[in-house]
Amino acid sequence: MKNIFSEKDIIKIARVLDCDWKNKGNNYRLSLVNENQTRRLSLEIYPHLQIGDKHGSVISVLTENTHLQLQFCAGFIISELNQEVTFYSQNKDKVCGLIVERGAGCSMYANVDRSVLSGDFSNMGPEVMLSGIALSLTEQFINPEK
Repeated sequence: MKNIFSEKDIIKIARVLDCDWKNKGNNYRLSLVNENQTRRLSLEIYPHLQIGDKHGSVISVLTENTHLQLQFCAGFIISELNQEVTFYSQNKDKVCGLIVERGAGCSMYANVDRSVLSGDFSNMGPEVMLSGIALSLTEQFINPEK
C-alpha cells in the first residue's frame, strides 16, 4: 500500500489548519480549537491500519458530540485559500470526503456519485449541489476506473 501521509504532509496539514500536532506512534493527532465559537476538534490520521483483511489509511474526527471516520483514505487536498483540508476516498463511481476547517469545523459527504462533481450545479437541488461543489476539487485526483 502506498504511503499517503508522511511527516512532511502532517506538518503542511497542521500549518493550514493552524494547529498543534503529535506523533502518537500509529497515528498523528492534530488538535484544533476555536475559542470564539467554543469549538474543539481532534483530527487523527492513521497512515497504515489493518481494516478487515486489507490495509489502509483512516481519518477520524472527534468532537464533544461527534465521531466521524473515513476509511481507505486515498488522498488529501490542502486549500490554503479556504483554510481547510479535504480527505477523500473512492469506491467505483462513489466518492466520500471529510473536510476539516481551520475554525474547528468539519463536514462529511458520503457515497457522492462521481458525476455530481462536474455536473451542472444549476440543475441540482441544493441538497445535492452542496456535496458536488464541496468535493469537486477531488475530481482531478480520483481514478475513474475504481
